[in-house]
Amino acid sequence: MSTLPSLYVSHGSPMTALQPGLTGQRLAELAAALPRPKAIVMASAHWLSRRPQVGAATQPETIHDFGGFPAPLYQLHYPAPGAPELAERVAHLLDQANLAPAIDSERGLDHGAWVPLRLLYPQADIQVVPISIQPELGPAHQYALGRALAPLRDEGVLVIGSGSITHNLHDFASGYSDQRQAPYVKPFIDWIEHKLAAGDIDALLDYRRQAPFAERAHPTDEHLLPLFVALGAAGTDARAQRIDAGIDMGFLAMDIYRFD
Repeated sequence: MSTLPSLYVSHGSPMTALQPGLTGQRLAELAAALPRPKAIVMASAHWLSRRPQVGAATQPETIHDFGGFPAPLYQLHYPAPGAPELAERVAHLLDQANLAPAIDSERGLDHGAWVPLRLLYPQADIQVVPISIQPELGPAHQYALGRALAPLRDEGVLVIGSGSITHNLHDFASGYSDQRQAPYVKPFIDWIEHKLAAGDIDALLDYRRQAPFAERAHPTDEHLLPLFVALGAAGTDARAQRIDAGIDMGFLAMDIYRFD
């Protein structure tokens, strides 16, 4: 069995499920280029906890964790099967890394998980295990969590972090658009790409101080933290490939990263 890469995907607005645009095209192309995974472990920016939680539901529900969107969005479901045995394996790996995990036997898939998964694997026929991130513990903790998951890549499991390369929802009211891009977006995504290409893990973990416009790009950093899960899962000397999926509304960078 070939070793799978790990992925970081920008999931964007829930409306990406109805209007996939360039993001949908890029995710479909990526899925076609990958070996079919046996299962998926998904770290979403929309499951936050104080300690790592591992979802072990046999049939995870589709969580519509948003409001005020068109009715058809609430009719969408992603009925992928869960994987309780894999969840136990994930919890064991995290426990070995002294990360004090817990298992949640009822957790479903929030939109940070099911929206991109519908675009990657629309048949919903691959087992999915969701895991939480810990925003109070910062990038180094998320990187360690990813490192603990790295052995799964040799077992046919695709590890995915789902967030957004830039995520400042205050800018909804700033008048940005496809024709008028927020000035902080490109410098920030260029810095992330450069540091990933250089393998500068120390700078990336310290992005809050070192990256240009870091606090503007991420007033809170839960949407960037899944990047560090994917980066850690890639192991040492990983090669990062940026896949440009555009910039939604002028301020949500939709970059995807593949780590081999």
